[in-house]
Amino acid sequence: MEIERKYLVRSLPNDIEQYKHCEIEQAYLCTSPTLRIRRMGDSYILTVKERVQLKGSTAIHNREEEFSLSAKSYQRLLAKCDCGRVGKTRYYINLSEMMGDKAYEGLVAEVDVFHGRHDGLVLVEVEFPNTQTANNFVPPEWFGEDVSEDPCYRNSFLASMS
Repeated sequence: MEIERKYLVRSLPNDIEQYKHCEIEQAYLCTSPTLRIRRMGDSYILTVKERVQLKGSTAIHNREEEFSLSAKSYQRLLAKCDCGRVGKTRYYINLSEMMGDKAYEGLVAEVDVFHGRHDGLVLVEVEFPNTQTANNFVPPEWFGEDVSEDPCYRNSFLASMS
């Protein structure tokens, strides 16, 4: 089970380039359940996701399975995706190290800086070990509005806008 929250970014950390990052391209074959293909560097992945609604939580809960693809299989599936693509640079920020606060221990902020049609959009997601940690999370100052529940910020929706 994937448990996460998603936020707009108020302001990027000044030293964002120092953090580990990669280029991502993704497209969607289906959105219910979600069938996504993704290229991350030299890796190609097919992901099956299905949202699970849990009462009393603002976090996103997904059942998720990932399968490795060859580059050739990725290209074949990409040709079948008629709903557009999303391109972004993803930065991985260890929040405990960045903030110097053990309250963020084990939490990584995945900052997505979008390219192309969505140039200028910056989102940050944090995955949590459990619902209680997600519900009690206090975002750092550089995080903006919590858009976990807003379907307009789902990557599948953004891809359909391409």
